[in-house]
Amino acid sequence: MEELKKFARYFKPYKWRVFLGILFILFSMAFGLLIPYLVGQAIDDLGSDVTWNKIIYYPAVILIVSLCSGVFLFWQRRLLINTSRDIEYDMRRDFYAALVGQPLEYFQNNRVGDLMARATNDLSAVRQIVGPMILYSFQAIFALAIVLPIMLNINVKLTLLLLIPMPLVSLTVKILGQQIHVRFEKIQEFFSDITARAQENLTGVRVVRAYAQEDAEIEKFQELNREYAKRNVALVKFGAAMRPLLFFFIGLGFVIIVAVGVPMAVRGEITAGNFTSFILYLQRMIWYLIALGYVVNLYQRGTASLKRFNAILETEPTIKDAPEARKQSPVKGKIEFRNLSFEYDKTPVLKHINLTIEPGQTVALVGKTGSGKSTLVSLIPRLLDAPENTVFIDDVPVRGFPLEQLRKAIGVVPQETFLFSNTLAENIAFGVDSRELNDRSENSFANSNSKFNEKIIDPKEFHISASGSPVSTNGSQISIERAAEIADIADDIKSFPYKYEQRVGERGITLSGGQKQRTAIARAVIRNPRILILDDSLSAVDTFTEEKILRGLREVRQNKTTLIISHRISTVRDADLICVLHRGEIVERGTHEELIKIGGEYAALYERQLLEDELEATE
Repeated sequence: MEELKKFARYFKPYKWRVFLGILFILFSMAFGLLIPYLVGQAIDDLGSDVTWNKIIYYPAVILIVSLCSGVFLFWQRRLLINTSRDIEYDMRRDFYAALVGQPLEYFQNNRVGDLMARATNDLSAVRQIVGPMILYSFQAIFALAIVLPIMLNINVKLTLLLLIPMPLVSLTVKILGQQIHVRFEKIQEFFSDITARAQENLTGVRVVRAYAQEDAEIEKFQELNREYAKRNVALVKFGAAMRPLLFFFIGLGFVIIVAVGVPMAVRGEITAGNFTSFILYLQRMIWYLIALGYVVNLYQRGTASLKRFNAILETEPTIKDAPEARKQSPVKGKIEFRNLSFEYDKTPVLKHINLTIEPGQTVALVGKTGSGKSTLVSLIPRLLDAPENTVFIDDVPVRGFPLEQLRKAIGVVPQETFLFSNTLAENIAFGVDSRELNDRSENSFANSNSKFNEKIIDPKEFHISASGSPVSTNGSQISIERAAEIADIADDIKSFPYKYEQRVGERGITLSGGQKQRTAIARAVIRNPRILILDDSLSAVDTFTEEKILRGLREVRQNKTTLIISHRISTVRDADLICVLHRGEIVERGTHEELIKIGGEYAALYERQLLEDELEATE
């Protein structure tokens, strides 16, 4: 019941629609349950005196009553079933919003396949609570409320005899209903395992093929699939047993009524018409009691799925707008780390970091793998949450910014490049928010002389593609192409059959690693961010291409704060400040020339890379 109380909030926007639907159920039932009464009246009336008027009258009245019942039946189904779809839409929207609001570690601890199962299978089961369950429940309730008094009025003795098998009916519903709930909940959890396995194999298809594990993975999936089928068959047995048992126990009541009622009709204790009406009402009762068993099945399945659904909605994001967050002045780009220490699961990752980066300054972070470089820059847009008052932007703690304002001021090119299964133009323009583009019209993309300012993207210059994503047209295409030129991906795009409208496949599978990285750079550049973070974003390109990209970025970086993470000295040597991290601490800082003179970690890395270049040149 607790789960249903939480679920009730989704009915509020549609309460009048649900109310009308239930009212139409009552009207439909009232008209429909008139028919057995009219049949009984016709039998008694025609039995005493047959006339053409009576022969025409009773069929005509029954036809009109059936038509009225059918009209209300149509509207009840239209209102309630449509409402179930609308509520499913609202739930899916909230589910997606809840997932999008979760921090990165949430997705590290929860399998994508499990989340997909909850968004599809579980939501479909919950929808059944809204439409069919409400429909059949109120039909059964109204049937009992209307039919029982009528049957008591026809004959009290026969009606009371019907109560003999009722305890068996209730016991059947209770026992089998509980089993269905428990088993369905476990099946849904197991379905998550299957979805997760499929998702992992499809995402990692290159690895599966590279290691020739197709047959092994198919066999593992078949084992899961067989177990899933086995569990479903066991559940179906319980569901299939419920209806026959209900039929049997209710049929016992039918046998009792026939055994007792026929002699009563013969003796004249009940008229033939009334006995016929009683039998017809009993048939209706049987159908609605069977429907009640189906409702129990839907309820048990729906509440099991609702529990899994609510578990997602009730998970509070660990990273969200702090109570003290307020709309701040436009970000200028000053970044400061004050005695910052950070740990993962009680394992220190960063230790006593003190660093001030002035607006417009380019700072490079270098160091061995695992030294904490990516973690450090992830704290700036609050992809990870730093301790209070340790990370500042423009002298304001990052928690003092609303997340939306903070992240819109920052362009990030992460280590693991992700592209959506859309066109290249859509992927590059992904980070552009059309609601604020006009506000940027007075701002330069880089500076007043930047070619990027030839055209600021206008939201009117977007149309919706077949995939539902905004596709740039006219002047906005100039901005996309300019961003592609800066990222040195423009020539590659021109070589594709459909140019900027070329679809890149899921996760950009049709592009090379370098092409994906450059597309991601263009996506960050087009946002015109005040702070630009490049997290080892040139690792998949050659040194010649790297130089071209860096040359394009120099223009973009003017008056913007830029953080560059790289293992290549060629990428960072022109930075205003280079910080060397080792085991979570900044052990060296200075310009390229200053660090070479020190002869420490940075100088050793530089010498090692020079040696590697010489060896490559001699091969």
